[in-house]
Amino acid sequence: METRYLGWIGLAIALGAPLIIATPYALNVMTSAAIFVMLAVGLNIVVGYCGLLDLGYAAFFAVGAYTGGVMAAELDIPLIATVPAVLVVTVVAGIVIGAPTLRLRSDYLAIVTLGFGEIIRICATNLEITGGPSGIYGIPGLFGDDVLTEPAAFYYLTVLIVAVAVLLAARLGRSRLGRAWRFVREDEDAAEAMGVHTYKVKLAAYIGGAVWGGMAGVLFAAHLTAISPPSFTFLWSALVLMAVVLGGMGSTPGVVVGAVFISLAPELLRDLADYRFFVFGVLLILVMIVRPQGLWPHRSQETARTAARSKEPVA
Repeated sequence: METRYLGWIGLAIALGAPLIIATPYALNVMTSAAIFVMLAVGLNIVVGYCGLLDLGYAAFFAVGAYTGGVMAAELDIPLIATVPAVLVVTVVAGIVIGAPTLRLRSDYLAIVTLGFGEIIRICATNLEITGGPSGIYGIPGLFGDDVLTEPAAFYYLTVLIVAVAVLLAARLGRSRLGRAWRFVREDEDAAEAMGVHTYKVKLAAYIGGAVWGGMAGVLFAAHLTAISPPSFTFLWSALVLMAVVLGGMGSTPGVVVGAVFISLAPELLRDLADYRFFVFGVLLILVMIVRPQGLWPHRSQETARTAARSKEPVA
C-alpha cells in the first residue's frame, strides 16, 4: 500500500470521474471535494506532521478567499493575478497568529486557535471592505470571466492544482524539516534537547498550513464567484480536522482518502433525506472503532542501511 504508483492511480480516478458522470451538480460536488482535499492536506502539515491541534484552520481559508476576492473584484483582475498577494498575506497571518500562540501546548493551543478563527470570521462580518454580512459577489474567474467557465474545465484545473499541492506536502513531510516536525510531535522536550529549535519548527508548520489554506481559499472563491462569512465557520475547521484524523494523522494518502470520504459521503447519502447526517455520523463512529489509527495510518519506513544495521549483533 506504500507504492508510489497509487498516487498516479488516484489522480487517474479523479481525472476520469467526469467521464462517468458529468452533470453540473456532480461536477460542483467533485470540485468542492478537491478543494476540501487541499484544505485537509494543509491542516495535516500542522496537526499530522507537527502535532499542533488547530481548531481555527478556517481562518486561513477565509484570509486567502477574501484577499483574492477583494483584490479581484476591486481591481477587476483574474484571481490568478492575486496569488502572490495571497501568499504574502497568508504567511503574515500565519506569523501573526502563530508567533504568540505556539509557545502554548495541547488544549491551551487548541482554545487559542479556535478564538483566532472566530476573530477572523467576525472581522469579515463587520468590515466594509469584505462586504460585511453579505460578503463579496461577482468575483472574476481564476483566469478571467471568459476563460475556463465550463464546470468540467474548472474541475480538471482544480484537480491538477490540488495534485501538485498534495505532492508538495508529501515531499515536505519527507524532508529534513518534515523529520523535525515528527520529532516535535513525538516528544517536544526530547527534540529540543537534541538541538531542534522547536519554536521555529512549529512556526514553519503553521506558516506552511496557512499557505495551503490560503490557496484553497482562492480556488473556493473562483469556484463559487462569491464568498460570505457563513462559509468560514467553526464547522469547516471541525470537518477538515475530522478528515485528517479519520484518514490517519501524518499520512498524506490517508488524509486524501479521509477528505474525499468526509466531503462526498453526505452527498451520496442525500436520498436518505433527514436521516443522512444520522447515517453519516454512525459511519464515522464505525470507522473509528474499526480503524482507530485512521483509514490509512502513517508507517515509518527504514532505509536498507538502517535495517541492516539494526540486525547486527551487539558486541
